[in-house]
Amino acid sequence: MLRNGAAGGGGGPAAGGAAAQRPVRVWCDGCYDMVHYGHSNQLRQARAMGDYLIVGVHTDEEIAKHKGPPVFTQEERYKMVQAIKWVDEIAPGAPYVTTLETLDKYNCDFCVHGDDITLTIDGKDTYEEVKTAGRYRECKRTQGVSTTDLVGRMLLMTKAHHSNIDEDLDYRKHTDNFGKGPKGHSPWTGVSQFLQTSQKIIQFASGKEPQPGDTIIYVAGAFDLFHIGHVDFLEKVHQLAEKPYIIAGLHFDQEVNRYKGKNYPIMNIHERTLSVLACRYVSEVVIGAPYAVTADLLDHFRVTLVCHGMTEVVPDKDGSDPYEEPKRRGIFQLVDSGSNLTTDLIVQRIIKNRLEFEARNQKKEAKELAVLEAMKRLEEEKH
Repeated sequence: MLRNGAAGGGGGPAAGGAAAQRPVRVWCDGCYDMVHYGHSNQLRQARAMGDYLIVGVHTDEEIAKHKGPPVFTQEERYKMVQAIKWVDEIAPGAPYVTTLETLDKYNCDFCVHGDDITLTIDGKDTYEEVKTAGRYRECKRTQGVSTTDLVGRMLLMTKAHHSNIDEDLDYRKHTDNFGKGPKGHSPWTGVSQFLQTSQKIIQFASGKEPQPGDTIIYVAGAFDLFHIGHVDFLEKVHQLAEKPYIIAGLHFDQEVNRYKGKNYPIMNIHERTLSVLACRYVSEVVIGAPYAVTADLLDHFRVTLVCHGMTEVVPDKDGSDPYEEPKRRGIFQLVDSGSNLTTDLIVQRIIKNRLEFEARNQKKEAKELAVLEAMKRLEEEKH
């Protein structure tokens, strides 16, 4: 995707008609707090528009000013974004409002954002300047997921989001309150259910088969709310071999609920699949892996090493050790990620911030609805 000169006009970094072919550099920015597969999908689409993707991540201070305090620290958020396989480079401490100065500083041709709106504390479009200069591109927002929805699932503690369970009325009632201001419903912050398609899996999958000389490493778990603890673990596993091929086995929702209880998993099997596939350390995912790591599974994938983190291993339904077979073969290894962050701890962090989240979402809805009203009025004035 090499281009002549700058893409998108506006006197970009290579303006002046330089004939030299050079890579198209793309800019994305955001908070990337509680990174989910919606963010990953946006970055995947942005990367496809050029040759090199730089992602600007805002500081804790900037986010607190415009949106309310983030759940994750900036260091955690930088590491999460860096772990997404379509990201070539991150720019820590990127300004909340995207300027031409920032695009030029990083030698980027244009910036890409989803087709929702991002507003500053005083209700202005944060992409106004780059839009005017013609250095803005849009990609499709991922239907069926938002940070607001995930927070809602945690706060409500229902199982309505699990696959194969009918939506319960509590959940619907809560979603109606959670992503809604007094004046109605914003299409951007509202809650909807994600629909998995084979196309989406293909877009996220690496498509790479194991090569001769690869060390095939199997890891299994819920990988729920894919977070920095998971990234640290997978990074450590990745370092165990010169040519690692990591297969992640994801347990079905009902299995995860059996050993985790409450309303876990927060993300259903379809959502967890995409979250794990987006990670640069993972080559393949088993969707609905058996809880016990069996001889059949090890032979089928030609597994040479099975790894587990330092978290407790809950016995199988019959009381047996799910890692009995890899242990018998002498291919089981415990890996210390050095991180103590678990899905439980994240949920506790969020519940602690519950009132701030609720207040923030009400405000965000009100801002978005005000912009919608203004856009509607402009349309009406045109006709």
